[in-house]
Amino acid sequence: MSNYVFVIDTDKNPCDPVHPAKARLLLNQNKAAVLRRYPFTIILKEAQNAKPTPLTVKIDPGSKTTGLAILRGEDVIWGAELSHRGQQIKASLDSRRAIRRGRRYRKTRYRPARFLNRKKPKGWLVPSLQHRVDTTLTWVNKLIRYSPIVGITQELVRFDLQKMKTPEISGVEYQQGELQGYEVREYLLEKWNRQCAYCGGRDIPLQVEHIQPKAKGGTNRISNLCLACEPCNIRKGTHDIRDFLSGQPDLLSRILKQAKSPLRDATAVNSTRWVLFNTLKGTGLPVVTGSGGQTKFNRTRLGLPKTHWLDAASVGKVDSLKLLTSKPLLISAKGHGTRQMCRTDKYGFPSRYVPRYKFVKGFQTGDIVKAIVTRGKKVGEYLGRVAVRSQGSFNITTNQGLIQGISHKYCKHIHKKDGYSYVA
Repeated sequence: MSNYVFVIDTDKNPCDPVHPAKARLLLNQNKAAVLRRYPFTIILKEAQNAKPTPLTVKIDPGSKTTGLAILRGEDVIWGAELSHRGQQIKASLDSRRAIRRGRRYRKTRYRPARFLNRKKPKGWLVPSLQHRVDTTLTWVNKLIRYSPIVGITQELVRFDLQKMKTPEISGVEYQQGELQGYEVREYLLEKWNRQCAYCGGRDIPLQVEHIQPKAKGGTNRISNLCLACEPCNIRKGTHDIRDFLSGQPDLLSRILKQAKSPLRDATAVNSTRWVLFNTLKGTGLPVVTGSGGQTKFNRTRLGLPKTHWLDAASVGKVDSLKLLTSKPLLISAKGHGTRQMCRTDKYGFPSRYVPRYKFVKGFQTGDIVKAIVTRGKKVGEYLGRVAVRSQGSFNITTNQGLIQGISHKYCKHIHKKDGYSYVA
C-alpha cells in the first residue's frame, strides 16, 4: 500500500488526500494534473466546495533519521523517513577549516587569528544540528501546504543522559538482566544495534551485561554496559572480557571501542528538541508533545515493527492505529551544492575549476530525471538524480548505482532540484 496522494484545488488550497487509485482515476479522466512528484501531489481542474477533514502530522526527531507520519483520526495515511546530512556538514566544515589554516600559515606574511571579535547569537546551534531543525521544519511546512494539517505532535524527549550515566540499578534484578530504568535499556538497544555484543544474535531476549564485571571493579556507567543474550551472559559470568575473548582479538577491539563511543546521537537529539519545539510553534499550529517511553509503549502494545515513520505515528496519546499505507517515502537531504570557486586537492591547492553556470542544456545537478536510452551500450531506462557535465554527457545516480555518460538528449525532467533525493 502506497502513501495517499495530496490534492489541492484550483486556488491551491489543500483538500483531503486521496487513495492512489482515486488519484489515478482523476488523472485518467483529465479532472486533475500532476503538480509535483515528491511528495506526489495533484491539482484539480475544477473548483471543489467540500470541507477537508482535519489531519495531524506527527514527528519522531532523530540524530540521523527523522520519522514523519500524517494521521486522519486513527488512520495513518502518509509516512516518510527523512535522513539528515549532519555528519557530512561537519566533515565539510572540518575540511574547510583545515585548508584555510594550512593556506594561512604557508604565507610569508603573518596573519593574526581573528576570533576574539566574534560573538555567537543567543540560541545559536552548530550547523550540523541547525540543519536537523531546518530540514524538519521545511518538510512540516510542505505538508501544511499540501494537506489540511491542523495540529502537530512531537516526541520531545527520548534519552535522559544524566540517568544513563548514573543509573540506580542494583541487586538480583540487575544480575538477571531486568532494568527498572527505561532510559538505560532503550539507549543500549540503540547503541548496540539491538543485537548481542558477543555472538551478534538478533530478535532474541537480550540482557544488560557488565563489560568489566562488578566483582572485579566494574561500574554501572553507560560506558561499561552492553547487551548480551542469556547463553553468552552465563558463559562470560565474572570473567574479565580480555580473558573471555582472548581468542577473538577483533571482536574484543570492536566491543571496547563501541563501549567508549560518546553519546553523540543522544546529545544531538537533546540539543535540538527544544529548538525544534519552539520552531514548530512558529507555524501557528498547536504543538502537542510526547515522550520516548510513551512512543515505545504505544508501538509495542499495537504490535508495530520498529521503524522511524511508525515511531512517529505512535507519538503522543494513541488508542489504536489503522495503517492505510505500508510504503513510506524515503527522503535524503543532499544539500544545494557548494559556493567553492574551485576544487582543491588534499593539500588545499586548486586542482580544477567550477563552471560558472549551473544549468547545462536546461538541467542542473540535483534534478531528478528519467532517461530512456535507445542506442549504444547503455540501452535501457534510468530514473535518478542527475549530475550535469558541460559537454552534455550526464551521470545519473539510480537505486541500482551510478550510470555514467548519458546524453542530455535522452533525459526528461521528473522533479526539479530541491536539495533532496527520494525513494518512493
